[in-house]
Amino acid sequence: MRERTKDERYTQWKSLVPVLYDWFANHNLVWPSLSCRWGPQMEQATYKSRQRLYLSEQTDGTVPNTLVIANCEIVKPRIAAAEHISQFNEEARSPFVKKFKTIVHPGEVNRIRELPQNSKIVATHTDSPDVLIWDVEAQPNRHAVLGAAESHPDLILTGHQDNAEFALAMCPLEPFVLSGGKDKSVVLWSIHDHVSSSAEASSKSPGSSGSSAVKPSKAGGEKSSDSPAIGPRGVYHGHGDTVEDVQFCPSNAQEFCSVGDDSCLILWDARAGTGPAIKVEKAHDADLHCVDWNPHDSNFILTGSADNSVRMFDRRNLTSGGIGSPIHIFEGHKAAWCPDKASVFGSAAEDGFLNVWDHEKVSKRKEGVGTRMTNSPPGLFFQHAGHRDKVVDFHWNASDSWTIVSVSDDCGSTGGGGTLQIWRMNDLIYRPEEEVLAELETFKEHILACPSK
Repeated sequence: MRERTKDERYTQWKSLVPVLYDWFANHNLVWPSLSCRWGPQMEQATYKSRQRLYLSEQTDGTVPNTLVIANCEIVKPRIAAAEHISQFNEEARSPFVKKFKTIVHPGEVNRIRELPQNSKIVATHTDSPDVLIWDVEAQPNRHAVLGAAESHPDLILTGHQDNAEFALAMCPLEPFVLSGGKDKSVVLWSIHDHVSSSAEASSKSPGSSGSSAVKPSKAGGEKSSDSPAIGPRGVYHGHGDTVEDVQFCPSNAQEFCSVGDDSCLILWDARAGTGPAIKVEKAHDADLHCVDWNPHDSNFILTGSADNSVRMFDRRNLTSGGIGSPIHIFEGHKAAWCPDKASVFGSAAEDGFLNVWDHEKVSKRKEGVGTRMTNSPPGLFFQHAGHRDKVVDFHWNASDSWTIVSVSDDCGSTGGGGTLQIWRMNDLIYRPEEEVLAELETFKEHILACPSK
């Protein structure tokens, strides 16, 4: 059978949008984006909510690189009409996504992470050894024009000896920041270290307040070197090559993990020193690009690799050295757990697909049952095919279950800088089968009870 071209695949997907999705928005970007993250929910209304969205803009140098704070209107479940979500223009901006504020960033924004204790505070990685901390609400709005002065970070985290471009995480339990870089090290900071010193310095000021995770600095327009800076609480060595991703344990702020170009998965415990607690020497057959820790069950860890696979590990079965023994291997190389269900996660790769998996379905799968093709990989229950080139980043929305933002580098297909999509699959796809069947039975009884004309 002839394999479908990208255009044919996309055309078929577009025809199925009214069936597959409860809501969908397509936004053509001016510049490519390397990272997209949900911010805080700002407003709830009857039919939709308004939420912050954080994006990066990677420009060609004619204008500065920026960190963008946007307002996103999210239509609530079972509100949008099928014909409405299918009518979108790939070459246009979406009316649901509106730029709220622009920060002129010193260098490219490679990674964005929000602070769980205060999601108005974000950290960014750029092409330097430092991590930059921003209070996005306090930062002034800037015009990204050629020659514009760089915005002034509220805090700089120092400690890397070489560029740290991608590995970045925030702790869900404490205001801790974790980073990895080309110096093969993992570095840990506490934002409290800055708050404590700032509070002490301003204790005599009647206007001082400890309500923010970061004390705002002066307004934008100054060099980033003028920003306050703090050093790390710990520097951890054990990788033999660049650290590509890091993640905190969701149940213990002192435990975290990292992956890198040395194919290693390392678990760390800050209470036990700066060496690895467990080091899996060969977690994959190639460089590791990402790691994510299950927010519902801290025994399970996902890793994604350049070998185009996602592997699931149970840390109770990990031993140092040798080859890792994953519970299961899935297709894709970038993965993130769903905040709503412990067994569900998403994965993305350079083929343009964003796959949604349920590892509980791997062992329960029955061949030939349901609407999925019998040759689909075990555990795969949804495939988002709206991007026409590699999916660069995606993020589950913790405030709106099953709503995902994803961004792709498909400049050649869109006539713009790439594509940002916000989507929520039809709930008939992920709800328990018995629940769906019961609802269909109720609907059938309702139809039969209606008087015929």
